[in-house]
Amino acid sequence: MGLARLMRGEFLSLREREFVDAARISGASNARIIFKHILPNAVGVLIVNITLTMSAAILTETALSYLGVGVKAPDTSLGLLISQNQEAFATRPWLFWYPGLFIVLICLSINFIGDGLRDAFDPRQKKFNAKKAKDAGHPLEPTPVTAFDGTKDD
Repeated sequence: MGLARLMRGEFLSLREREFVDAARISGASNARIIFKHILPNAVGVLIVNITLTMSAAILTETALSYLGVGVKAPDTSLGLLISQNQEAFATRPWLFWYPGLFIVLICLSINFIGDGLRDAFDPRQKKFNAKKAKDAGHPLEPTPVTAFDGTKDD
């Protein structure tokens, strides 16, 4: 439900942007505007929300297993490992700290992967590559400036 509300808000925000108006004026259909203009700009919000939800699910399962209402004894979970080794913390702290460290590392890695995917799929992050444009003869290629005496100005 939260993801649907977030995506609806993002779509409502993006449909008021200038590039959508330009596409509408140029005669693009509603489906083309949605799939070519709005959806690529909204995918970053979707990816970040999904990865945050995955991290929250891992933390929720860990907390429930720690409290004893999650995964039961024949199966194992990081929260169950912390719960079982809590009384041995004074003599063998590594039995307590390693599962906690793995929980943090798993959640951070999921969030960093989501952040990287958002940056990779975000069309606003695309940069103009001058070398590629020069090789292709792009019209935005910088032209050399010449001085009045006919020599090139450096």
